[in-house]
Amino acid sequence: MKRKQLPFQLMKLACVISVVLANLMGYPPQAQAQPAEPVSNPSNSTQIQFTQPKFPDHGAPTGRRRGGTGRNECPVLNTSITALVPGEETSGESQSSKSFLASTVAEYPTFWVYVPELPANIRSGEFVLQDEAGNDVYRTPLRLPEKPGILSISLPSNPQYSLENNKKYHWYFRVYCGEPQTKPEYFFVDAWVQRVSLTSDLETQLKTVQPKEYIAYAANTIWYDTITNLAELRRTDSQNAMLEKDWVDLLTAIGLQDLAQEPIVRHFTPE
Repeated sequence: MKRKQLPFQLMKLACVISVVLANLMGYPPQAQAQPAEPVSNPSNSTQIQFTQPKFPDHGAPTGRRRGGTGRNECPVLNTSITALVPGEETSGESQSSKSFLASTVAEYPTFWVYVPELPANIRSGEFVLQDEAGNDVYRTPLRLPEKPGILSISLPSNPQYSLENNKKYHWYFRVYCGEPQTKPEYFFVDAWVQRVSLTSDLETQLKTVQPKEYIAYAANTIWYDTITNLAELRRTDSQNAMLEKDWVDLLTAIGLQDLAQEPIVRHFTPE
């Protein structure tokens, strides 16, 4: 009995399939899709990643992050004056708000505070920066705006006010309950700053993410430069949704999410 032969078209198709299968089986394995490698350089990130420093337990100084309770002749404020710095809120009988030592790479950093709505007769403020021994480095009176919101205070670009590397400085922001000459009672917040060296690695990261330098600063826990750079970008590009989100995320990271929607109402810059 003769075996039936396959039609020519089927024989041709079988040959083509055989060739395709042979090619697939011999395809080099390195050409297969590989999972993405984790980002090793924080400057490759497009989102802010600031980690709240842990409570210092090695002698690092602390300050007062929120203030505003009545002090003698001062009225009670509905919302606290707040230093925009890393810190910790405590509850219970010893309720307090502590600010932690934070860093900068700037010679002349900028400092940030939130001032709530104040009585009409309270408009005098003061910013003081001292060295670790309590000596004044910079002191300036401030005329506070009528509108509540966030303020910034920049140091003058003068060598006598520049921060030295690896030294700690103590700063105070005061709101007087009247004219300082006649009614010296005040509300206050205080915090600490330390200038650290700009490493070559951080410098490289900053160039990679320009103009969003705050991404690299945040990844390296450089607080003062993080908030200042991000605030400046928001000022010049107020409709940028990503900058707005990063601002909210940054304040949330340090437990100040209640202030994330407050406007920046004044930049105090030296004459």
